[in-house]
Amino acid sequence: MGCAIAAPDMEALLARYYFHFGDGHQVLIDPEGREITDPSQIAVFATKEARAMISQEALGGRITLNQFIEVRDDSGKLVHQLSFRDAATITDGA
Repeated sequence: MGCAIAAPDMEALLARYYFHFGDGHQVLIDPEGREITDPSQIAVFATKEARAMISQEALGGRITLNQFIEVRDDSGKLVHQLSFRDAATITDGA
């Protein structure tokens, strides 16, 4: 008689993280969040988001560097915060 052996669950565990946007006066809440399998990638995602927002502001002719993205887990715990000031380097070409 054969014995069934349960295979290990090979699916990556997904966790949901919320990328809230703040400007020093108010915080816009991310109601949907993003499922991420590798928490070490949270900073990468936050940096990409900040840079995308900075690029849109640049198209409008004004960049505000006091903005930030804070990333929270499902329980509301702050797991990462990124200032727009730290998302890009501004130089004068020198």
